[in-house]
Amino acid sequence: MRIEQLTFTRFLAAISIVIFHFGKKSFIFNNDAVNFIFFNADVCVSYFFILSGFVMMIAYGNKPNLSSKEYFRNRFARIYPIYFLAIILVLFLQIRTNDLGLSSLLLNVFMIQSWIQGYALSFNPPGWSLCVEFFFYAIFPFIFRKFLKNDKSKKIAILIILFWVFSQILFQIFFSLYGESESGNIKDILKYNPLMHLNEFLVGNLAGYFMIKKWQNKKGNYDLLILLIICSIILTLKFSSLNFHNGLMAVLFIPLIVLISLNKGYITKLFQKKAFVFLGEISYGIYILQFPIYSLFSSYSVNKYFHITDPTIVFFLRLVILIVVSALSYVYIEKPIKEKIKEKKLITSW
Repeated sequence: MRIEQLTFTRFLAAISIVIFHFGKKSFIFNNDAVNFIFFNADVCVSYFFILSGFVMMIAYGNKPNLSSKEYFRNRFARIYPIYFLAIILVLFLQIRTNDLGLSSLLLNVFMIQSWIQGYALSFNPPGWSLCVEFFFYAIFPFIFRKFLKNDKSKKIAILIILFWVFSQILFQIFFSLYGESESGNIKDILKYNPLMHLNEFLVGNLAGYFMIKKWQNKKGNYDLLILLIICSIILTLKFSSLNFHNGLMAVLFIPLIVLISLNKGYITKLFQKKAFVFLGEISYGIYILQFPIYSLFSSYSVNKYFHITDPTIVFFLRLVILIVVSALSYVYIEKPIKEKIKEKKLITSW
C-alpha cells in the first residue's frame, strides 16, 4: 500500500529544514511575515519521525508475516547508501582542512552518534536523525507483532497515547529547566537521544494501524480540512512559546498525514504528479546531503568563483546544486543499490 501524495510532503519538509539551516540570511525567509515558520522548521524532523511510523505500519500492516531478514535488508538498502555517501563527502572536506575527527567518523559510520552525549551533531549534523531512525527500524518488528498478532491492540493504543502524553510533559518540564543551559548536556539528551523521540514513531505507528484497519475506506475531498490544519500549524508556530521538537505537534501532524492519505481532492491530484513524486523520492538525499553540499559550495567559494555575494542568490544557487546532486544520487546510486541489495542472490553471495 503506497500513498503517493504523502511523498511530496517529505520534499516540502526537507526543503524547510535546509532553509532553517542555511537560508536565514535571505530576506525571503528572514522577514516578519514568514521568519517564525522557517526559524522553527526543525519541527519538520518531528514530522519525518511521525510519518516514518505511519508509513512503516502502512507498508507492512497488510502482510501476514514479517521476515526479519528481508525487513532489515530493505531498511538497510533504504537509508545507508546515501547516508554513507554523505559521510564520504564530509570526510573529503575534513581531510582538506586537516580536521579529521576519528571518533565522530566511527560513531557516524555505525549510526550511534545520537546515543553518545556531545556527538549527536558531529561530522554530518543531520545524520543524528538517521541514528534515531535506525533505532526505530530496530524495534519495529516487535511493535508490528504486538499490534497485529495481539488481540489487545486497544490496550496497546492506550499505552502509546499515555506514553506520548508522558513524554510531552517530561520534555517540556526538563527543557524549560535545563534546555538552554550553557553546558548543553541535558539539552543534547532531550533533543537528540533516540529514546526521547520514540513517542513520535509510536503515535505514527498507531495512526498507520488505524488507517489500515478502520479508515482506508473513508476517502473523500478533504482539501478544506487540510488547509485548515496547515493554517493551524502556522498559527501554532506563530503564537505558541512551547518547544515542538519532541512530537508535541503530532496533534496536528497526524490529522494532516491521515487526511492527505485519504484525500481525493485537488491537493492530492497535484501531489501525485510525477514531478512532485520524484521530488519526494529525492528528499532523503536533500536532507542528508545538505551539510556536505553546502559546505563544498560555501558562500566563500560562490563569491570567489561566481562573484556573487547576495545571500539570497547564494542560498538558491547552492539549493539548486543540492537538488541536482540529490536527484543524480537517487537515480544512479540510491535506487540501483537498493534494488541490488534486495536481491537474495547478492545477499547470499556475501
